[in-house]
Amino acid sequence: MTHPTDGPTTLSPARIRFALLALALGGFGIGATEFVAMGLLPNIAADLLPGLYAASPEDANAQAGWMISAYALGVVVGAPTIAAAAARWPRKRLLLALLTAFTVGTIASALLPSFGLVLVARFVAALPHGAYFGIASLVAASLMGPGKRGRGVALVLSGLTIANVIGVPAITWLGQAAGWRIAYLAVAGIFALTFVAVLVAVPWQPGDARATLRRELGAFRRAQVWFAVGIGAIGFGGLFAVYSYVAPLATEVTGLAPALVPVVLIVFGVGMTIGNFAGGRLADWSVRRSMYVFFGVLAGALVLLGFTAAGPVGLFTGVFLVGASSAALSPAIQTRLMDVARDSQSIAAALNHSALNIGNSLGAILGGLAIAAGLGYVAPIWIGLLLTVAGVLLTIASFALDRARARRGVPVPYATGAMEAVDA
Repeated sequence: MTHPTDGPTTLSPARIRFALLALALGGFGIGATEFVAMGLLPNIAADLLPGLYAASPEDANAQAGWMISAYALGVVVGAPTIAAAAARWPRKRLLLALLTAFTVGTIASALLPSFGLVLVARFVAALPHGAYFGIASLVAASLMGPGKRGRGVALVLSGLTIANVIGVPAITWLGQAAGWRIAYLAVAGIFALTFVAVLVAVPWQPGDARATLRRELGAFRRAQVWFAVGIGAIGFGGLFAVYSYVAPLATEVTGLAPALVPVVLIVFGVGMTIGNFAGGRLADWSVRRSMYVFFGVLAGALVLLGFTAAGPVGLFTGVFLVGASSAALSPAIQTRLMDVARDSQSIAAALNHSALNIGNSLGAILGGLAIAAGLGYVAPIWIGLLLTVAGVLLTIASFALDRARARRGVPVPYATGAMEAVDA
């Protein structure tokens, strides 16, 4: 059976842009639901853990950070599971099912009464996250055409980064003014709107008729897939160790008023948006070089932030650079995974988000432990630097393995689709 919208050649440029915008809107909703907790962490802690918050706000904020970790763990579990099991589904149908799950899970997060139940709801709401980005990235890459995969991935991720410029600060302000539960209901409304946009705008695309659960899971037999997952999981812990506790960092260390926390989030989001588009273009040029460059910038940004966060200029400069460099890494790691996974494309596209959310969970947990140990709100920055350095070492090891294989005459895949020169 054929459909009139089987491929990008049958679509007008305007229709392609509309479809990409609809996919990016889903990323906007995901960015909002994932990151709004960072700015509202003290509000959530005071409401759901009132006794602990009255005794020790630091302990309550650290425990409330478990919500961030629960969401991240939901992504880790859901991304490979759903992507592998549903690889044969028509892609549009799968996207609509995932958006329905997002909407219901986010409403539950807003309405459940206790910390434990909200924690479970955040885990459940996160299950579709990686699969959505993975399938949306494949759809976008198909619409963009050959040689533009990095830019296609970046366009889908642009919704997430723009959410950090507009959505997260706006919803954070709403949550501060009307309550964090109202903030999550607003996020659920974004997912409902995205469902309509995808239904109307995204063309029908078949799933992979040859896909099997065994073939998709075969990606885990490849060492380079594990390297790429490790790079995202550990290296991105540097970002999330900072981002998870940026609200108390701004108010307790820099001395900003709580009303200025959304401004800090806007600066973070502007950096992420700029970095995402730059990273997408550079990933189409050279995955390897872009990863080295942006990991270096991220490490430098964390050092700068660690030493200068006590002043507003240092804080804003640091969070901008941390956001830009980390977001620039994401399209490169996504494309790297798609390359090294070979024919397991659905699970590869989703695994990137499992990896990043392991980093999310790892950064939030280690940062929370440091705060609970009395080391202060700057300590997560230094933990983030250690995680970033570990990510750099894994990157070096991964590409060293490529060089060793190239010397034996084994082809080495890169994002350009050709054999990029494997130099030191």
